[in-house]
Amino acid sequence: MAYHDFNTGWSYRRKVTPFQELGGTAGSSWTPVTLPHDALITAERRADVPDGHTNGYFPGGAFEYRKTFAVSEEDRGKPAYLEFDGVYRDAVVTVNGALAGRHAFGYSRFLVRIDPYLRFGAGNEVRVACRTHLDSRWYAGCGIHRDVRLIVKNPAHLAVDGVRVTTPDVDDEIAVAEIAARVQNASPVTSALRLTAVVTDEEGVEVARGSAPVTLLPADGETARLRLLINRPRLWSAETPTRYFARVGLGDDDQVVDEVSVPFGIRTVRVDARRGLRVNGTEVKLRGACLHGDNGPLGAAAIGRAEERRIELLKAAGFNAIRSSHHPASSALLDACDRLGMYVMDEAFDMWTQGKSDFDHSADFPEWWERDLEAMVAKDFNHPSVIFYSIGNEIPETGSPDGGRWSRRLAEKLRSLDGTRLVTNGINGFVSVLDLVLDGMAKRRAAAQADDTSGDEQSAGGVNGMMNAFGEMMGQIIASPMVTERTEESFAALDVAGMNYGESRYVLDQDLFPDRVIVGTETWPTVIDRNWALVQRHPHVIGDFTWTGFDYLGETGIGLVKYAGQPGEGTGFSSPYPGLTAYCGDLDIVGHRRPVSYYREIVFGLRTEPYIAVRRPERHGMPVAVSTPWAWTDSVSSWSWPGFEGAPVHVEVYADADEVELLLDGEPIGRSPVGAERAFRADFEVLHRPGELVAVAYRAGDETGRTSLTSATGALRLTLTADRDELRADTRDLAFVSLALTDDSGVVRNTADREVRVTVSGSGLLQALGSGAPVTAETFHGDTRRTFDGRALAVVRPTAVGTITVTAEAEGCEPVSLTLAVVPAQPSSAPLPTGPTDDTALEMTA
Repeated sequence: MAYHDFNTGWSYRRKVTPFQELGGTAGSSWTPVTLPHDALITAERRADVPDGHTNGYFPGGAFEYRKTFAVSEEDRGKPAYLEFDGVYRDAVVTVNGALAGRHAFGYSRFLVRIDPYLRFGAGNEVRVACRTHLDSRWYAGCGIHRDVRLIVKNPAHLAVDGVRVTTPDVDDEIAVAEIAARVQNASPVTSALRLTAVVTDEEGVEVARGSAPVTLLPADGETARLRLLINRPRLWSAETPTRYFARVGLGDDDQVVDEVSVPFGIRTVRVDARRGLRVNGTEVKLRGACLHGDNGPLGAAAIGRAEERRIELLKAAGFNAIRSSHHPASSALLDACDRLGMYVMDEAFDMWTQGKSDFDHSADFPEWWERDLEAMVAKDFNHPSVIFYSIGNEIPETGSPDGGRWSRRLAEKLRSLDGTRLVTNGINGFVSVLDLVLDGMAKRRAAAQADDTSGDEQSAGGVNGMMNAFGEMMGQIIASPMVTERTEESFAALDVAGMNYGESRYVLDQDLFPDRVIVGTETWPTVIDRNWALVQRHPHVIGDFTWTGFDYLGETGIGLVKYAGQPGEGTGFSSPYPGLTAYCGDLDIVGHRRPVSYYREIVFGLRTEPYIAVRRPERHGMPVAVSTPWAWTDSVSSWSWPGFEGAPVHVEVYADADEVELLLDGEPIGRSPVGAERAFRADFEVLHRPGELVAVAYRAGDETGRTSLTSATGALRLTLTADRDELRADTRDLAFVSLALTDDSGVVRNTADREVRVTVSGSGLLQALGSGAPVTAETFHGDTRRTFDGRALAVVRPTAVGTITVTAEAEGCEPVSLTLAVVPAQPSSAPLPTGPTDDTALEMTA
């Protein structure tokens, strides 16, 4: 048996047919790439892309990938598979010109058997075709965007994804680990084998072992089980992410015919409306972040280190849970959540039978939904981080009897596949009754036209007034009896009622449905203070998932504060071209924490010192055209504003305190109560003067914490900082190199933005270069990029063992360099969660 990383040696191009190639169609040349890869992120963005605000103005298209590889003659007669962790979208896989498999959904892991089409002892070619076109409400990219591996099995073998570990009985003294292994025999003779399992802890110490004989008839497949006892188990949780490893082998006394290594965690998850969510018997409140699939400058490519970095940064910002929005997470992301400690709500779909985009998955849903759920469970089953399955997001059908039936079908399918997880659904009551809302709006418009009162809308604020009242309006509709009645059947199918923007129902449902457990599956970032108070006060409300943890490509500008008369910003819900990102994340698209992130950390009770944010003085007093409930204030944590000396500035200080005092160079300049305009915030209007701005927080007259901002002085410098200085020669590794324009003391000069040029030499390449700018026509694949608020990010990918030199230059700055070491990949860095490397072995015992 063998498990091979299959990420290297690929090329891609815009798809052309053989007839087009024969005619010499331009653009048919192949470009070498390493997977995971997003074919769309390097495409030229255009203002005329249909519905371009949804996906960042990236054009759609069809692409194809190819790879040549050899298969040994010794492997003839062995089942061989390609395992794709995700291809977006409508993947068609051919081997040596023959159709080997296809998969419609862009986020499911799928298996393609290829041995019937292979030439053993000779070269083979695999091609993968895929496409994207008006099929997503955000940037989805296109291509083989997740890991691929080649799996070759012996005739008698453990099925791919065939080993599952559960811990049905857990207490302080003993945990029962039940190992269920699907064993198969593709040979023409009966096989008498032995299933053996060895469980080790994270230090490699054996904690349990067991075995049992397994007799397999020809062309037979069965499930064999072992029950092992683990003494004094160490339990997995987000706070203590302790894992075990089950090495499961199939063979006889002389030979191991197959084996896999399965990481797992021991934990219990229970929930009810009186005691809330309990993990290992301890109540947990979910501090959640919704998370789209893209990795910013990398596009949709789910490279392992990029997925891991997102979880590291979110955890450092105070989150303990993520919701994969709105599709199943990559295996690499779940691996990171297991290792680092992050609860996961893994979501299946953004649509069922009713489409939200012209060519989305709704047309394929009736045929593929069961296979999609089966694939998600096969991927998730051994990940202790996954505690929820979500069957959907803002599904319009949930407000109808047909949606109630679909809710039960999906929920019961998941329970039949995996009874160990909770089932939820991100139901937006407003969307569930959208048909009635739209009908009512149409009648009001007709009445207004008949009465010639079209000017009333403008006098009331028009679309801007609607935007400002949007959150309140949705809350009123969601709490209405109409929504209560129409969503009851869909909610009844769930273990936990997921509610998008449904905080107006939290207290209401405690009376109407006293046994209903609620989680805020999607919430406005601007009301986290009120929402978190509800979560803490009510045991039946188990958590809050903000929209969103990380900024993302597409849905341009929904979180951007837009000012009247500013070119390029627009006055509507979304930003026109060159709008790029939503700009509603606690962290921007390159992973830099924005002020709202620190505010949330204080609301969560995880930060004691105050935090200072300053609204951009160049926009002081300008009328705001649009500020949606996803938009935070237009502020930066900086006291460096050259050219605005003596100008008025608005200072925000976030603190869990009664009042805050501001000092400038030691002189008191103001004192303000916390909560006058917003909970946990004190506001000041001051005149800017360079120096040291200090905020001191007080409770009951006693100082509880202080923080400061210092104005940049002296020469302008360009700095480089890597997230780490040693990489692995592995397709899943990356270095993230932060660039900043600073003074001699490291204070960022946020108003000194300029182009930076990055070069990478040695055993690596520049994979991407980007900034947090939400509106820009720049690309991610060039070697120059303008900083945003004084910052940019270079992503470096190793290509071989050796050293990498990263050099950056900017006008007015001395060039700077840093060196990274690339060491050999370790066998433990397996690309996907199950499957050993080629050199592992398991001693078989009778």
